[in-house]
Amino acid sequence: MSTKQAYEAPDNAAKSATAANNLQSDYQSETDDLMGEKMTLNMGPSHPATHGVLRLILELEGETITKAEPDIGFLHRGDEKIAENMHYNQFIPYTDRLDYLAPLANNVAYACAVEKLLGWELPPRGQAVRVLACELARISSHMLGVGVCAMDVGAMTVFLYTFNEREKIYNLCEQLTGARFTTSYTRIGGQIRDLPEGFIGKLETFLDECTVQIDEIAALLDKNKIFMQRMCDVGVISSEDAISYGMTGPNLRASGVARDLRKDSPYLGYEKYDFDVPVAEEGDCYARYQVRMEEMRQSIRIIRQVIETLPEGPVNVIDPKSTLPDKERVLMSMEELIHHFIISTQGIDAPEGEVYFGHENPKGELGFYIHSKGGGVPHRLKIRSPSFVNLSICAELLKGTMISDVPAILGSLDFVMGECDR
Repeated sequence: MSTKQAYEAPDNAAKSATAANNLQSDYQSETDDLMGEKMTLNMGPSHPATHGVLRLILELEGETITKAEPDIGFLHRGDEKIAENMHYNQFIPYTDRLDYLAPLANNVAYACAVEKLLGWELPPRGQAVRVLACELARISSHMLGVGVCAMDVGAMTVFLYTFNEREKIYNLCEQLTGARFTTSYTRIGGQIRDLPEGFIGKLETFLDECTVQIDEIAALLDKNKIFMQRMCDVGVISSEDAISYGMTGPNLRASGVARDLRKDSPYLGYEKYDFDVPVAEEGDCYARYQVRMEEMRQSIRIIRQVIETLPEGPVNVIDPKSTLPDKERVLMSMEELIHHFIISTQGIDAPEGEVYFGHENPKGELGFYIHSKGGGVPHRLKIRSPSFVNLSICAELLKGTMISDVPAILGSLDFVMGECDR
């Protein structure tokens, strides 16, 4: 090797090492930049974990959500405008399709709002039948809420238990209303019919069986380590935030706020029944699950009291000028036929005025605001849907959580998109 080559060899080696270090440094810098980039992920609107046509626009850093934006409106229903072009009774089937997991309760909420406008008060038996229907709807809705939430975090067995109980409720609904899902049972001023023969006996059998099944579900979930790890300390909502966002129902009560319209603003004779309002302090997904479980027990307690104290008498308001006459009289009397025709074509002649009625639905406060200028059709109708309001906290609630927490949080909020996109 020449002297020149001897001097050049170390220099080349040093240069190679320097180049390699520079290349490694550039690669590390590029990797750090890539790791620091945020990714936008669309979750929904067709996704089992979003419980309907909800789209979540998630900004992710790794698997941590740094920003969440709920996007709704994919159903385009226009229920409020439909109501403004229909007689009051004609809109009742549309209320079934708001929270379609509790149609019996939706019917009652709307009918109570119209009856408040009319100044009507149902006879005692009519009120008791409505309470029975509403509490059955609450059990049915919470069964689905608990079952689907449990399935979202991996507990398939619970889903089968809860749906078995809901099937029993649908059998009762079929006997009571003639329909299983969209019942349209309520009418302005009462119900389409009284309780059918043999209904109370079947209802009592269901209550006995349901009590056992609720305890079975609790045994499967309450101390299940996997379920608790997925739900405890996840999606925590403070009482201040819950109030600030206007949350109602179990989601509010799980954050320590004991607000229940059945206690605070009693209607349909709820003040006569002895029941507790379940409240939890933690405000997390597990607390919301516990509140719904206890609410089902309290609904069974209310229904048993309804059965024990069920009064005799009519179930509908007696107002010859504003209610449909009996079918037999319509077929036998010309005057009754004319009256039937007028009510059916022109609707109930409501007075002018504005009313709001809030009803404690399974999802929270379902409210109807009605502005009437007289006649059989509302001038304006506004629906306060609890699912829509409860979802407003999603942007704040999902921020900082892991993407795997999204199904647990959404399942614990227990919303229904048919009500949001009203």
